[in-house]
Amino acid sequence: MPAVNPGTLARMSRILIALGALLILVGLGWHWVRRLPLFKLPGDIVIDRPGFQFFFPITTMLLISLVISILAWIFRR
Repeated sequence: MPAVNPGTLARMSRILIALGALLILVGLGWHWVRRLPLFKLPGDIVIDRPGFQFFFPITTMLLISLVISILAWIFRR
């Protein structure tokens, strides 16, 4: 079994702690997070017909991707 670099373990620990803290904050603030207009943004495609519903949240996915990219950039520094 190969040895694990202690620096890698420390970095992974920080990331897991930060993700855990973020989940706790989202959980505590869920009442307000729920009110955000995510999945109802302009650019989200909704086709609703009798017997058929199609939903493709393009704008919401781009926004979430941007936030995750910024967080990844911050944690790499």
